[in-house]
Amino acid sequence: MKDFSHLLSEVNKRVTASAIRELLKIIGMPGMISFAGGLPTPEMFPAEEIGKIAKQVITSNPNKALQYGCTEGAASFKEELIKLLKKDENIDVSQDEMLVVSASQQGLDIVSKAFVDPGDAVIVAKPTYLGALQAFETYGADMIGVESDGCGIIAESLEEKLEDLKNAGRQCKFIYIVPDFQNPTGTTIPEERRVKILGLAKKYGTIILEDSPYRKVRFRGEHQKTFYALDKGEGNVITMFTFSKILAPGLRLGYIIGDKEIIRKFVILKQALDLCTSPACQAIAEEYLKRGNIEKHIAEMAKLYGKKRDVMITALRKYMPKGVSWTEPEGGLFLWVVMPENINSEKMFETAIKNNVAYVMGSAFYPDGSGKNTMRLNFSYSSFEEIDEGIKRLAKAITEYGK
Repeated sequence: MKDFSHLLSEVNKRVTASAIRELLKIIGMPGMISFAGGLPTPEMFPAEEIGKIAKQVITSNPNKALQYGCTEGAASFKEELIKLLKKDENIDVSQDEMLVVSASQQGLDIVSKAFVDPGDAVIVAKPTYLGALQAFETYGADMIGVESDGCGIIAESLEEKLEDLKNAGRQCKFIYIVPDFQNPTGTTIPEERRVKILGLAKKYGTIILEDSPYRKVRFRGEHQKTFYALDKGEGNVITMFTFSKILAPGLRLGYIIGDKEIIRKFVILKQALDLCTSPACQAIAEEYLKRGNIEKHIAEMAKLYGKKRDVMITALRKYMPKGVSWTEPEGGLFLWVVMPENINSEKMFETAIKNNVAYVMGSAFYPDGSGKNTMRLNFSYSSFEEIDEGIKRLAKAITEYGK
């Protein structure tokens, strides 16, 4: 077979495979308990209702569901989303301030393509969502990491990085933040700190890219205002939402809200990507929203995830050796484990696999590859019994590796 690798673009030289996607090839082995994926539990998929809705929307209006749609997203679906934002978030947006996308990962790609040229500065938390790192890397971004603590990104560290860039004559293109139940740590930024961070974005003339896939999956505590709501329509924030974690990831549905001129640019870029997000999937989600079942569904899911989180934390307290700590999130799908400095989660992975348990090594979430003594654990997918047994196996792996 001929080798055409010399014909490939520079993008292919920059991009590496997703750590999680590669892990999924390994963890499908019999008997393996995996905390690696970010998968919602299938038992919460409203499969029967979605099936009935799909039949209804396709047979009653095939010209809408099965035909090409407009790139911006179906106006009727967007109207339901606008109502949802007003009701749940007290956010007012218009049709031209919203773009329907094929889930938030496409949103990350569109934003990156719109703002990033090779070498441009983008600020991210240390650690942060690895899918975002992969998207930014594709377009050659210079990813600058900002320190985090138990309340998310630290405002003082952010200001230091922004000032350094200013002094170097460089502009930060945007600050990427997952403010609620962050992937990977599960931490949430308090409103007081959000106000400081938003103020810094305004001061240094940059944008906050707010990624909000887990926000609604809160099982205790109080909601914090979104950055978008705090900005009060001034155009300093772009926010992405998705149905992947609150309905079903297979629908591949999400949406971006922001200044209408920015959204117009995003629409043009999306035209070249896929012409439009699936009209059939939009029609299904639209009807689901119209039936008013989304709140009850999310509440039931959050209740289950809260119980699973509690089981995992109980198991961590029971089995983990001394020197291991973890976050205790109030929502979302993940928690973060920090081990002693001598434990390298990359090198320990083989030991874990031998013990039939899998995780995502923490270094995958750092732009500089640090955080080698950390790992991300998912609690939404596994059963109660698997969570307890899996943590027991993981503790055994840590003990064996640390000897």
